[in-house]
Amino acid sequence: MASIGFVFNSARPKAVQLAEQTASWLVDHGHRTHILSAAPSASEGSAVPPDLDLAVSLGGDGTMLRTVDLVSSQEVPVLGVNLGHLGYLTVAEPSGLRAALGRFLEGDFTVEARMTFDVTLGEPPPGGNGRAGRVSRNALNDVVLQRSLVGHTIHTTVSVNGSPFLAFVSDSLILATPTGSTAYNLSARGPIVSPKARVSVLTPVAPHMLFDRSVVLVAEDEVGITASGEFPVEVVVDGWRTATLQPGQSVQCRQGEKDALLVTFESRDFHRILKAKFNLKDR
Repeated sequence: MASIGFVFNSARPKAVQLAEQTASWLVDHGHRTHILSAAPSASEGSAVPPDLDLAVSLGGDGTMLRTVDLVSSQEVPVLGVNLGHLGYLTVAEPSGLRAALGRFLEGDFTVEARMTFDVTLGEPPPGGNGRAGRVSRNALNDVVLQRSLVGHTIHTTVSVNGSPFLAFVSDSLILATPTGSTAYNLSARGPIVSPKARVSVLTPVAPHMLFDRSVVLVAEDEVGITASGEFPVEVVVDGWRTATLQPGQSVQCRQGEKDALLVTFESRDFHRILKAKFNLKDR
């Protein structure tokens, strides 16, 4: 008997129906099922059963990121079902969900480990009202610092392992994992990285400076980013607004203690998937 949880957007009728029908089918076959919250505000205190064997994400890549956030600390593998558009992280379509679950229950699957980030907010400056000292959601894609006020660039300084490194003036600043290299980082002309690599990618967006290149760092490097201008800076983790950095406040990003565990059934050829998802043709 397995314990299986479902994560989906309750505002999407197709996802709700698929979850209900699949959960009923699993219960009929003697398994336990759970509905896990997909709301970003539920990260702190979301009840994930301690004996959960599998989390099923019903949606697009955003739902996958939310699911990883919920269960990665407990090392629960995630099965992604594509109800979105691109579905870069998913491995099954809705019509194939029962077959995929059958294979999982039979042990006919593999688990692919993906690097994550742990993110900690630094102490706010004296008199500031920022939050501090809380490890954020487990980030599978990226940590983005962006402007909180329209019309202003952000000023940030970056340290690596506690030593000053670079200063940026830009519209935003991305720190991406290899998985996240094909997300916002890609649209900002950052490098595409194999998900099997262990690196982080620092990419400025629309930099107002001569240096406009991405920087690739080893996974063991702890990256600190400080809001060094006169305006607050928003911190967005895997698409969710997480905090506002006050001027002088920092956010620390390090390799996650736990990898994201993604269920797959075939050999996931990164190069083939990249070509297929982005409709790239052979020459």
